[in-house]
Amino acid sequence: MTLDKNWYTEKWQGQGAAISLRITDKIHDEQTDYQRIEIYETESFGRLMTLDGLVMVTDRDNFIYHEMMTHPAVLTHPSPKKVLIIGGGDCGALKEVLKHKNIIQVDQVELDEGVTRVAEKYFPALCASNNDARARLIFDDGIKWIQNSKTASYDLIIIDSTDPVGPAAGLFEHEFYRACYTALTKDGILMAQSESPLFHASLIKSMRQDMNSAGFQTLATLLFPQCTYPSGWWSATLASKSRLNKPRACDVETLYYSSGIHASAQVLPPFLERKLK
Repeated sequence: MTLDKNWYTEKWQGQGAAISLRITDKIHDEQTDYQRIEIYETESFGRLMTLDGLVMVTDRDNFIYHEMMTHPAVLTHPSPKKVLIIGGGDCGALKEVLKHKNIIQVDQVELDEGVTRVAEKYFPALCASNNDARARLIFDDGIKWIQNSKTASYDLIIIDSTDPVGPAAGLFEHEFYRACYTALTKDGILMAQSESPLFHASLIKSMRQDMNSAGFQTLATLLFPQCTYPSGWWSATLASKSRLNKPRACDVETLYYSSGIHASAQVLPPFLERKLK
């Protein structure tokens, strides 16, 4: 990350590319036990949160990511009641899951409490459901949490993680997916952010192989635009313990997700199909 003449620039490592946003002010800078959290006011993307110099969320485009990380899984499961979110410190995924009235409990396990407290202050719209009686905010190691969870504890597990480096690296490994498989009910679904299909196809392939070997029967990688993330194109990979049902109609308010978007997001371009084989 660099700051030059009021521009925030994140260089996409190894890609010879970058993204720049014009900033008007820096309003928060904090070093927690785990990472550096910075908040900027930008000219056209609202507020921007970075962790260790990498874009995490902006006011303008976060709804695409949060909706695609949640509604496809919630609406594909036949009757989800209990949900686990690992990561998700900005609470956007939590808000989207809790839009569904059939959900009775959501445990959000975030390692760094600082992220959530900063989000509550600077991104209040994302944290609007933090006080919902169905939500439990837990500040702990997500890998240890899932390893210690009882068998068949959750209907859905959503992995809203940072990139696979540092503490988050273990969230992309076979042993973790196997622990998730055990913690899920018989029709359980795992949804994990899986990086850029253009820059990180090898990672997506590795994730899918590890999910398969962990026991998940059916996989689907969904693609969607995310202009402030590397390449501007992102993905989430869904893994089910059983066959995937046709998603139910969406009966909650969304800005990006729809049944048509859900269907089209699963269509992989030929180059990616070949790489994932």
